[in-house]
Amino acid sequence: MRKWLILFVLLLAACDGGEKHSAIPKGATVLILGDSLSYGTGANVGEDYPTLLASATGWQMINAGIPGDTSAEGLARLPALLENHHPKLLIVALGGNDFLQKLPASQTSTNINSILAQAKVKGVSTLLVAIPEFSPIKAAVGNLSDHPLYAQIAEETSTPLAEEVFSEVLSDNSLKSDQVHPNAAGYKAVSNEMLAELKRLGFVR
Repeated sequence: MRKWLILFVLLLAACDGGEKHSAIPKGATVLILGDSLSYGTGANVGEDYPTLLASATGWQMINAGIPGDTSAEGLARLPALLENHHPKLLIVALGGNDFLQKLPASQTSTNINSILAQAKVKGVSTLLVAIPEFSPIKAAVGNLSDHPLYAQIAEETSTPLAEEVFSEVLSDNSLKSDQVHPNAAGYKAVSNEMLAELKRLGFVR
């Protein structure tokens, strides 16, 4: 009985610790494939979370966030970005415009899966960032939650997932410039949450 109890405790500890990934060294190139949330809409130049993360990590951040981009458009841009920048890590933060345009979730999932697969074929580490499920009512009352497709994709592709980063920030009216974008303080909060996730996963040590 004692042997089984010890085994159970060890399994719990392993699950709680999570998988540690190879650290990304200072000076390495990290590519963020995203939309307006990565571009920094709602704040001034230099207040976007990729710029803040670059200062915190010492990475050479390539902010490939384009306002209005869907997952399909991000997928189309990816090959050239990988070829031009040769990143050590790809951070994928797409899907918000798919939800706003009410595109099929299956289509978004397929596109993000393809993005992750392309990066992994080239030996690039990947991190998926969950985006809130679009809901004007939940946004108004400050109760946003991640779209469930991100957890599904992360599980199916064995990709590390940064959860509740944007959902928490965009649930706080004091951190928003409008209903779908953070303000400067919001992007600072996003950067802090992202850094904590990167440390938890082992990308930053």
